[in-house]
Amino acid sequence: MIYFTADLHIGHANIIELCSRPFRSIGEMNNRIMVNWNQKVTNDDTVYIMGDMFFGKHPNVLEYVSYLNGKKYLTPGNHDDWMEHNEDALCLFEEIALMMEVPYTEKRQLTLCHYPMMCWNEDRRGHGYMIHGHIHNRSNEVFFEYIRQNPNILNAGVDINNFEPVTFEELVCNNAKFKKK
Repeated sequence: MIYFTADLHIGHANIIELCSRPFRSIGEMNNRIMVNWNQKVTNDDTVYIMGDMFFGKHPNVLEYVSYLNGKKYLTPGNHDDWMEHNEDALCLFEEIALMMEVPYTEKRQLTLCHYPMMCWNEDRRGHGYMIHGHIHNRSNEVFFEYIRQNPNILNAGVDINNFEPVTFEELVCNNAKFKKK
């Protein structure tokens, strides 16, 4: 199975308030995100993470990444400075790149990046998808109207995806609900 996620922000206490996450503490949030992940993802699965996995110089990165099931691919985000101080954890990822192009099916190409893009490879042909993070559950951003109008731009952020990695089909469904706000 292939899953997508973004903006976990493990270790970021302020994200609870900033994104109105339904957690009372950072410990509860970190635990729920990791438990949800491992209840869904097996070690045979692939998980694409569109950035902001941790926040800052988190002290337990190696332990947390080791704990999470699946083959992990990361497109770093603006809060992934933890990578500079955790070389041991970096080897637990299959690949780390600012942007990835992944053939998903014979007719469906996925472009993965932390930041949403207005255009990407295969966009003009109508069967390419842009999967991103960064905006969390914010629908008041200036560029959101463009994202709302394009069904091929999908937000993988945990804030709109039940705090768990999701399949492509779940991603499409959750984004349709998010874009109706």
